[in-house]
Amino acid sequence: MSSTTMVAEAVWKNIESNHSVTDDQLGVLHFLFGKNFERATRIVDQQGVKRISGEPSGRSIFQVVGESRKKEEYLCFAEHYCGCYSFFYDIVNRGEQLCCKHQLAARLAASLGACIEVKVSDEELAMLLSKL
Repeated sequence: MSSTTMVAEAVWKNIESNHSVTDDQLGVLHFLFGKNFERATRIVDQQGVKRISGEPSGRSIFQVVGESRKKEEYLCFAEHYCGCYSFFYDIVNRGEQLCCKHQLAARLAASLGACIEVKVSDEELAMLLSKL
C-alpha cells in the first residue's frame, strides 16, 4: 500500500468514526484527489449517491449519478471498482488516480450518512450485480 493510500485511508476512517469532516480533512482530501474530490462533493450535495442493500444478506453496492447531461448512473464499490470509463482509463490502465469521482462520492456519502438508502431483495441485488 502506498503512503498516499495510507494517508487517504486514515482520513476516511476518522471521518467515518465522527460522521463529520473538518477543514483540515477537506484540505487533505482535496490535495490527494484534486478535481475528482470537488466533483464528488457536488454529486453528494445533489444527493446523487444511493446505497442499494440486499435483504436479508445486508450486502450492498453504490449507484452514483454521473455529472454529464445524460445523468448516467454507475454501479461501484467505493474502495475497489466503478463501472465508469474513467475508472478503467485513469485508474486501471494508466494508474494516474487512486479512484474516480464516483468512488469518492460513494465513500464520502457513506462516511457522512448522506446516501439515499434503497432496500431490495438479494435476488434483485444479484441481478444488478450480474450486469457488471
